[in-house]
Amino acid sequence: MLLVHAHPDDESIGQGATMAKYVARGTQVTLVTCTLGEEGEVLVPELEHLAADRDDQLGQHRITELAHAMKELGVTDHRFLGGAGRYRDSGMVWHEDGHATAGEAVKEGTFWRADLLEASSHLVEVIREVRPQVMVTYDEFGGYGHPDHIQAHRVATYAASLAAASSYRKDLGEAWDIAKIYWGAMSESRMREGLRRLRAAGDMTAFEGLDPEGPLPPFVTPDDQLTARVDAGEFAEAKMRAMKAHATQITVDGPFFALSNNLGNEVWGVEFFRLAKGVAGPTGEDGLETDLFAGLE
Repeated sequence: MLLVHAHPDDESIGQGATMAKYVARGTQVTLVTCTLGEEGEVLVPELEHLAADRDDQLGQHRITELAHAMKELGVTDHRFLGGAGRYRDSGMVWHEDGHATAGEAVKEGTFWRADLLEASSHLVEVIREVRPQVMVTYDEFGGYGHPDHIQAHRVATYAASLAAASSYRKDLGEAWDIAKIYWGAMSESRMREGLRRLRAAGDMTAFEGLDPEGPLPPFVTPDDQLTARVDAGEFAEAKMRAMKAHATQITVDGPFFALSNNLGNEVWGVEFFRLAKGVAGPTGEDGLETDLFAGLE
């Protein structure tokens, strides 16, 4: 299994439990992170000096955070696209419609401005080396519009196509066609239920502005678009520890953990996916695959 993510912490939030589950069953899991997350907000007061507008050392610090998170999940093969620091975090601003978007002044060397063929070729080399049956990345909107998430989707999609072409860059290894490609997803019904429980418990600050009965952000996926549901409840605690390892980005009193406090491990132990390439395998009673490798030999 190969996962392609934009910044350190995206992997733990999105598929931490799934990664831990497959590692535990003996599956080779490889994570490729496209940037160091240099533009992230620093949530630890004593580390605020690392921020991009001060010492600009956050990226190096997040390398260590990612390593600690992967240790919690048991993932031993984690890499940065083109090498650590090859592509810089592009940053983002909030659009008036409520989603992330690229700012007006995006720096040179950022992932958003990367040459698509060059960046994809770095990933082609990894694909041909590890030869994954399954790849997981973002949808075309990057979940919520972050330019680096969108670029990660583009790079992963293009690289998968190039890697399968025997006539492309033989120097990067023998051609390999990934059988199944998934986009990470968040279930609409699960999100609405979580918000209802938060509000019923009197928590009006976590995910402030979201109405359990009203419109939800674009990172929430209608249930009829979901393909797979991986139940990894026994690895929810490992996922929580991995998230906590990204201490500069995720606080234990933030909305993620508030959701967990009210729903228990079930909120983080079950992860959802949309099939973007390949044929869906056998499904459970809810019509969703329970294994991303379903139907593969």
